[in-house]
Amino acid sequence: MKHFLYFLFTAVFFNVSIATAETPEVKGLAIAQEDDKRDNGFQDFTASMVMVLKNRQGEESSRNIRNKTLEVENDGDKSLSIFERPRDVKGTALLNFTHKTGTDDQWLYLPALKRVKRISSANKSGSFMGSEFAFEDITSQEVEKYTYKWIRDQEYQGEKCFVFERYPTYKNSGYTRQVVWLDQKDYKILQIKFYDRKDALLKTLIQSDFTQYLEKYWYPGTMYMENHQTGKSTLITWKNYKFRNGLRSKDFNKSSLKRVR
Repeated sequence: MKHFLYFLFTAVFFNVSIATAETPEVKGLAIAQEDDKRDNGFQDFTASMVMVLKNRQGEESSRNIRNKTLEVENDGDKSLSIFERPRDVKGTALLNFTHKTGTDDQWLYLPALKRVKRISSANKSGSFMGSEFAFEDITSQEVEKYTYKWIRDQEYQGEKCFVFERYPTYKNSGYTRQVVWLDQKDYKILQIKFYDRKDALLKTLIQSDFTQYLEKYWYPGTMYMENHQTGKSTLITWKNYKFRNGLRSKDFNKSSLKRVR
């Protein structure tokens, strides 16, 4: 009887443990952690991008930007985006210091005013340079910045995906939740739906034209953000990715923002 009760207790405990491990919250977190793990080790990269803004009437304007990003051990990435065209925004620069926990640090240099402006924590849901991307969208999306819940597995654009929700832990976020479609083979984020503070659908991000770099890292060539509430959209096209350029923290310096070229 003793052995039978021990066996019964062990079996019940084992089954409960398995069931707990398969909760939607635990599964969602595990998916996000695996996605993050697959992106580790790139060290740094440079790239150029073209941002096309379209208003409700269909009128377009474009921005040419160059970007450099540094992977930081045990913290979020650092990045610097410098506007090159058109002339009215040339020299504008955004410096991002993403953190795994706590508020990200962001500084915007405005050449017309010849000053560096810190983006306050209350303004990170605001539009980045008139685009449909918010300041909080353009920092590295660290695992610790969200809680998670797996919803379902679903085919999207011919690829089998995990569909999960992530909920910002950042109290000043402009979103209550985001629904993510992540392909199960290569862990590429194909689509994200953003819900505003009233839990109404605000925006949809679609990523496509992926290329694999260094035989490991999948990066999108195209990012399309549509705002369902305003009718506006922003299309970003990435080009000229170059990895492991030997960038260092000193290349991402707030005091040198005014001297960027």
